[in-house]
Amino acid sequence: MKQRIITGVIAAALFIPFVYIGGTPFILLMYALGTIGLQELLKMKGRSLWSIPGLISLFGLYAFMLPDQWAAQIYEWTGYIKVEFAFLAVILLLIHTVVVKNSFTFDDAAFAVLGTLYLGMGFYYTIETREYGLAYIIFALFIVWFTDSGAYFTGRKIGKRKLWPEISPNKTVEGFIGGIVWAIGIGLILNYFVDLDKPILIIIAVSIIASIFGQMGDLVESALKRHFNVKDSGNILPGHGGILDRFDSILFVMPLLHFLHFI
Repeated sequence: MKQRIITGVIAAALFIPFVYIGGTPFILLMYALGTIGLQELLKMKGRSLWSIPGLISLFGLYAFMLPDQWAAQIYEWTGYIKVEFAFLAVILLLIHTVVVKNSFTFDDAAFAVLGTLYLGMGFYYTIETREYGLAYIIFALFIVWFTDSGAYFTGRKIGKRKLWPEISPNKTVEGFIGGIVWAIGIGLILNYFVDLDKPILIIIAVSIIASIFGQMGDLVESALKRHFNVKDSGNILPGHGGILDRFDSILFVMPLLHFLHFI
């Protein structure tokens, strides 16, 4: 626990200034985190980021992550939109299955494509949320962080009924509900301190939905790790695991806020 707290404080001290500054520094940080996340994902599958399919996947990831302002400039230079670059990555991965005579299979290619889409869109919407304004990314991050803390502490205090033992044996129904309650609380508090310009009922509804989706993102990551029989996605954050372990909820919540037209 001590190591977890120390790592969390140091990581927050490094991460928060980038969130506050925004712009190119924040975008580059997201690209760095996306690169590490893809490396962790491919490693679970027994593949290397620095292989030919790994680099093709990285190209696809970077295409998906392109913020709107950069994508517009690239379109002016090349005449291609970012989806076309991403589709090129898909074609190259499929061609690679033939070149290596199925030592890299269609299933491997499908895993790489889904992984780049999962990470690419999650980090893309994180970038766009910050581009829209500091208030909205603060709201999203606090919903995720308080959901995580609320679920953890409520589960430890009163948790009795297992939520999904086949996927994550330590999570409880009480913790799940506690996470939602904490999310509503921080959503209402933030509404008084940051300019979200939304009715209170909208804040409550979005806090609930975002909390649920954030916890589902956590469960998806747990299911992935259980499938590949790994404890953590990586070890870059001592006491916390890898980038995927820390951003699993964020990768679900950021797109959701845009899909709900909250942003």
